[in-house]
Amino acid sequence: MRVRHVLLLALFAVAVLSMIVPSARSAGYPDHNIQMIIPYVAGATGDITARLLIEEMQKSLGVKIIPNNKPGAASVLGTDVAVRSKKDGYTLLYSSASAIIYAPITSPDVVHYNAFKDLEPLGFHYWFPQGIGVRSDAPWNSFTELIDYARKNPGKLRVSTVGVSSTPHIMLEMIQDITGAKFTHVPFEGGESVITALLGNHVEVCCDGYAKFKPHMDAGKMKMLLISKKFPTLPNVPTISEVGYKNETLPGTWYAVYAPAGIPDDVRRVLIPAVEKAVKATKPKVDQMGSIGEYKTPAETMKLQEEEYKRAYDIAVKVGLRKK
Repeated sequence: MRVRHVLLLALFAVAVLSMIVPSARSAGYPDHNIQMIIPYVAGATGDITARLLIEEMQKSLGVKIIPNNKPGAASVLGTDVAVRSKKDGYTLLYSSASAIIYAPITSPDVVHYNAFKDLEPLGFHYWFPQGIGVRSDAPWNSFTELIDYARKNPGKLRVSTVGVSSTPHIMLEMIQDITGAKFTHVPFEGGESVITALLGNHVEVCCDGYAKFKPHMDAGKMKMLLISKKFPTLPNVPTISEVGYKNETLPGTWYAVYAPAGIPDDVRRVLIPAVEKAVKATKPKVDQMGSIGEYKTPAETMKLQEEEYKRAYDIAVKVGLRKK
């Protein structure tokens, strides 16, 4: 009887523990490596910050997260791969406004997913402003001077971006519409190629994120003439409304972590806290790079997407990048 009594107590204890431990853990998630699809070239800003996040998430999850770079089509290619992957929590995506908001609006024939239905956000990582940058030895010392030259010499100035339908491309199109200037767009696949082209005199202007400009500005090789959103450490770099185009705004960009829509609830309960913890841990490094780390919940991220999509759609129609 004593043995039977002890056995019953042991079984009861196991049952209680199984109720306390999260069900995803009891089901063994994660029990093997996870892959994180990064739709950018190695060395791109999004690639660097994705790997920072991966390093921290691994600590919480206790398994390796393998980065899988799949660049192309303004980050649409890798995002599409993630959408089509299994909904088991073993394939995650680190994507940006380009693939979630802008490409679906401007290139619906290329984008074969619905970012709002086929993906679910697990947490927002950070945002950074876009800007217009030139070499430090360029003759233009202000955005106004640049625009005056571009108006007098339509199409002569070449502007590098990370691709058609990318956030910088949208910003460039908006600048042309707002100012009446005409540039020649030179799209690249992504990464540092846009900066290399500028510093190598293959283009005269670059439209990209401040985080990418920052090290070259610090080295005295570049100067920034315009920024999409006022930034604390760049008080002297104006926004477009500050240079005479009142009530006008330009798009910035941001990054967040996603999973294919429909992952199990138990898996979601493990991943969301891991993302939140990793975002907060990486904030100091992200901020130092020229961005602003800011955790947002999945619901807050979805709300941001919905609001930005509506605003971007209206802009795209206005500048002729999307038919109604």
